[in-house]
Amino acid sequence: MSMGTKREGGDAGPEKSSSAAGQSSARIIYKDTLLEFGSSILQAGGTTEDQARMVMDELIAADLAGHSSHGAMRLIQYISLMKDSLINPGVSLEIVQESPVVGVFDGQFGFGQCIMRELLSIASRRARQQGTYTAFCRNCAHIGRLGSYTRDAARDGFLAMMVANVCGARRVAPFGGIDARMGTNPISIATPWEEDAIYVDTTTCSTAEGKIKIALQNGTLVPDGVMIDNQGNPSTDPVDFYSTPPGAILPLGGTLGYKGSGLAAMIDVVGGILSGMGFGRADVGFGTNGVWLYLVDLGQIIDSDLYRDQIGRFVTYLKDGRTAAGVEEILVPGEPERNRATRAEMEGIRIPAGTWHQLSQLATELGVAVPKLDK
Repeated sequence: MSMGTKREGGDAGPEKSSSAAGQSSARIIYKDTLLEFGSSILQAGGTTEDQARMVMDELIAADLAGHSSHGAMRLIQYISLMKDSLINPGVSLEIVQESPVVGVFDGQFGFGQCIMRELLSIASRRARQQGTYTAFCRNCAHIGRLGSYTRDAARDGFLAMMVANVCGARRVAPFGGIDARMGTNPISIATPWEEDAIYVDTTTCSTAEGKIKIALQNGTLVPDGVMIDNQGNPSTDPVDFYSTPPGAILPLGGTLGYKGSGLAAMIDVVGGILSGMGFGRADVGFGTNGVWLYLVDLGQIIDSDLYRDQIGRFVTYLKDGRTAAGVEEILVPGEPERNRATRAEMEGIRIPAGTWHQLSQLATELGVAVPKLDK
């Protein structure tokens, strides 16, 4: 069987909740401990130390930012995919075809986080040389949070835009439909601001699939308006999402869901068809991505001092508006994540009890020592 082609049992699938998973409390773990623990799990599953740490850096950054759907809970999925030969650890990015300003690449079903760091490095060098660069990449295992890559590009002086077609997980119903036909298909845009970036990173549906999985692991419900069961009825029970046949996530926008649905469809075109990844495939690993990455070197289109002045004035303009009841401060995109990360660096990362229970079980199965944590 070729690498990346799904066989029976290849979908990582949902993890079943248990009495321990239903607890509402969380465990507190500090990032250095989580780095060592998660890296050990990945290495026990067959990953090199360097790649294990690179993957964990991305998962920890997601947990720090408060996006646990893309954090350490993904280790369970990754180990399952490696067991089924749907992640190929150790491979490098392959160039399919390239010109000075556009390239097509193949991730060879390697760890998405590692492949994306390679792609970003190439795209940054080319964009610095030519002013702009467009990259398409297919066959990437789950790449994680797009905002991690666009934010880093923005901090290096680029305008960055990125989309990911989630090909190996049809989870979202198109507007007006009942059956899942699209992935969660995220989009991220970032631009420099002071020593950091203003960046948006969002799915084109009402929630990330990982957040429904966390609810399942912990025996909790999802918010109203997020999903439907397999008959098209509104549901808040994550069990309905993972039933047979499965339920579906609703597109972003509620009654205006045609907007999110339209964006998701175009990401299937740009990140899927144009990259060579395709769409709606059932023969690849859960969460396999096709990617479009676009960088512009801002230093080649606008004076740097003028840009800093304009973006500073823009942020002040947004923040100086009146706040709604109960709101202390207007935040620009990316600030909530940065604020949460600052707190989590000091206070530790909160891992839901159910997620920690399953990570501990996984570690024990792999012969990895489980650190003792405070509640």
